[in-house]
Amino acid sequence: MAADESKIIERCQKGDIAEFGKLYDSYITPIYKFVYYRTHHTQTAEDLVSTVFLKALKNISQYSSEAGSFSSWLYRIARNTVIDHYRTSKTEIDIEDVWDLQTNEDIPKDLDTKNKLKDISEYITKLKPEQRDIIVMRLWDGLSYKEIAEIMQKSEASCKMTFSRTMATLRKDMPLALFVTFLTLNRFIG
Repeated sequence: MAADESKIIERCQKGDIAEFGKLYDSYITPIYKFVYYRTHHTQTAEDLVSTVFLKALKNISQYSSEAGSFSSWLYRIARNTVIDHYRTSKTEIDIEDVWDLQTNEDIPKDLDTKNKLKDISEYITKLKPEQRDIIVMRLWDGLSYKEIAEIMQKSEASCKMTFSRTMATLRKDMPLALFVTFLTLNRFIG
């Protein structure tokens, strides 16, 4: 859709806002998953995703392909929206831990899954926020290193190195069965 996408964006930037619906349709599911993995609350994720797309629509004229892909631009808006949400929320949650796994009513009700999530979160919370973001974007959001680098505003090599080192640490620290569950976690919560 790259060629079509650039034409759609161009039409949106020229004022044809109806074309934005095509972009919305293409990105609603991955952006929702991206936000949900960081909030683990359906209503909050839905509200934040609405905010993400409103911000994107409002600022579409500022998007430039020279600064990176449209998807990276949209994911950066999503990431910043989640951070802003936690920054302004009344809860006592560290904004650096915005994606941490929590076991509340919106996570699968299966007790075994909840226990696995709890066990995994003990290892994940020990990681630096940047490491967690890169792991989630790569494994569960399915983003390329190039997209992750654009979102994180880091080099591709740096993102690859962080991912590799973090995975090696997790492989070493986690029991094998739990590590395998961690790698397939999106099947439990997605």
